[in-house]
Amino acid sequence: MNTQDILNRLDRSALDDTAPLTLKVGHLRVQIRALPPLMDELRSYFADAVADDGPVDARIDVLEGQALDPAPDWQDWAREPGKTGRKDAYVDLQDARLIYKVRTGVTFLQSADHIVAFGPTASHPNQVVNFINTQILNQCLREGWQICHAAAVTNGTRSLAIAGLSGGGKSTSILRMMDLDNTRFVTNDRLMVQVGTPVPTGLGIPKHPRINPGTILGNPRLHPMLSKAEMERLHAMETDELWDLEEKHDLLVPDIYGADRIQYSAPLTDFWVLNWQRGGAEPTQVTQVDLATRPDLLSAIMKSAGPFYQDQTGRFLQDSDPLDPAPYLAALSGVTISEVSGRVDFDALAQIGAKLFE
Repeated sequence: MNTQDILNRLDRSALDDTAPLTLKVGHLRVQIRALPPLMDELRSYFADAVADDGPVDARIDVLEGQALDPAPDWQDWAREPGKTGRKDAYVDLQDARLIYKVRTGVTFLQSADHIVAFGPTASHPNQVVNFINTQILNQCLREGWQICHAAAVTNGTRSLAIAGLSGGGKSTSILRMMDLDNTRFVTNDRLMVQVGTPVPTGLGIPKHPRINPGTILGNPRLHPMLSKAEMERLHAMETDELWDLEEKHDLLVPDIYGADRIQYSAPLTDFWVLNWQRGGAEPTQVTQVDLATRPDLLSAIMKSAGPFYQDQTGRFLQDSDPLDPAPYLAALSGVTISEVSGRVDFDALAQIGAKLFE
């Protein structure tokens, strides 16, 4: 089975009369075709990245309500250590890969020439957003960039990225840096880094933060995102219970921080890795380290490209492919790397960040 076999089973004719949406992120441009109301939602979500029509690096079609019948013989994609449950499944074709979201039924065709999302896409716009951003990540990876599991902000000349293990507080930390008047949002969870002089270039993706209630509760600026009843429920929770609560909320950066507070491309000067402890006795401190001697910290930065990545030769990534530290160390050359240790204290970290951006 090949790409054309799948395309023959899908009907894309409804998209022929739609006006495409073009996005520009750094030097990359992608074009999307979708039907309303999903297209309207995507246009609003990506408002800060919308660009004029022109040459693009990738074209993406989004279909609604279509499925493959009979279904392929899906194979589970192995999840990262510490993650449980089925999430992604895939089937490799002769010249493409099909990826299936187990929990929602949304399916994706990823190939060199055809990029298509289909299934209940309108009911799961966040997965369409992620698929669109994946094409930006894929193009960067083919150009030699490295993908970091990090959030970042910039003031235009100085940029701070923050990484940590899942649930370590990087989103909460980076949003505290956004409370500074002179910073702009770069990215919340995926940061591309390319070798540069005197410092590398960092490139974010147009993905607004998806944050848990604890992040909202700890930052008065975010309180309007929740109702009074929800705030009262959260205040009644124990600290550990609140920290572990998974209830994602979309934070649209312009709605909270105002216009002109997003900048996707920026020189990367500083990188903090959260290695602090809840309930620790020692005060929060930020200490410069040599990343080459700290594989534990580097492991928190490195991020697999996942089942969607197809390199320039046409080969798809396998879930058994190891991550190579060497390209990361090269790409991060010139960046001041620091370890955040001691107890979890977002107020203290915000004060250190304010000094960094003075």
